[in-house]
Amino acid sequence: MSLFGQTSAASSVNTTGDISKDVALNAPPEDGISDLKFSPQSEHLAVASWDKKVRIYEINAQGGSEGKALFEHEQPVLSCCWSKDGTKVVGVGADKAARMMDLSSGNTTTAQQVAAHDAPIRCARFVDIPQQNTQMLVTGSWDKTIKYWDLRQANPVASVSCQERVYSLDAVNTLLVVATADRYINIVNLNDPAKFYKTIQSPLKWQTRVVTCFNDGSGFAVGSVEGRCAIQYVEDKDSSANFSFKCHRAQQTGVGNSNNTNVFSVNAISFHPQHGTFSTAGSDGTFHFWDKDAKHRLKGYPEVGGPITATDFSRQGNIFAYSVSYDWSKGYSANTPQLANKVMLHAVTGDECKPRPKTGGRK
Repeated sequence: MSLFGQTSAASSVNTTGDISKDVALNAPPEDGISDLKFSPQSEHLAVASWDKKVRIYEINAQGGSEGKALFEHEQPVLSCCWSKDGTKVVGVGADKAARMMDLSSGNTTTAQQVAAHDAPIRCARFVDIPQQNTQMLVTGSWDKTIKYWDLRQANPVASVSCQERVYSLDAVNTLLVVATADRYINIVNLNDPAKFYKTIQSPLKWQTRVVTCFNDGSGFAVGSVEGRCAIQYVEDKDSSANFSFKCHRAQQTGVGNSNNTNVFSVNAISFHPQHGTFSTAGSDGTFHFWDKDAKHRLKGYPEVGGPITATDFSRQGNIFAYSVSYDWSKGYSANTPQLANKVMLHAVTGDECKPRPKTGGRK
């Protein structure tokens, strides 16, 4: 196992990031925040919440924010995503439905249902299917299926059965990765979207929380409840580059606890759109930036006041958004009104997310 960030005490000082200038989003959701996504075409941020709403905010260059649109589900919203052209926002959730708002129509309050499953829908992404002349929506559900939707039709174009409930999915180019319960990870080549190109067990030993594709579609990162992240390439020829590492862990303090470690869930992984470096964020309330190619931690940030449930980089990579909210890791009884519930905007500056400089020796 490779462990990121094994640096000397002298050099570790330089890897501590600053969150003192992070700006809070105005008028955040009223309940737990499940997901957030930046538009791929503009400075807008969609935020999904357990309060049954998806909110769309406009972010200005100073980190100021203003609510621009909002639509409701019948039950908590579990995820959201944008169309590639930035005109449409989709929310999916516990009401077993996907609902879409077309922002180009001028509508700012209502959404139309565009997909349905037999159980809550956990996640969704817009994908380009090479044989089709239209963008499609793929949804993953706890009914153990993924479905492809042509939004001009009422019924799914295809439905693919999975081994277990879908917990996370992501897509880049022709790569779609679907993670389910029991640690299955299904890899789909969107040139042949109705079948699995490959199925593997997660390289991590415990429940998968998140999968996120590399920017170039050659592989993906996996985060689990055990405070580990794995870097996994799709093709066997690249398997020598696969590795996993510990993160979001904290040594217990006090007499008799020196050998004990608190282990936290990795809830979110996001790749920087320009540099290809990535972030992890967890239930310990910290986030970190990493360089997978150099196997190096770039920056680690102080605890933010509660679990981090979702993260994303803006389209130009100059803003890193993270939500501070209860992540349900200790059950419903631990969800109290005193817990933080906010979205923070972190300005990405300097070399925070830039890859480690390459040297003539080992990278």
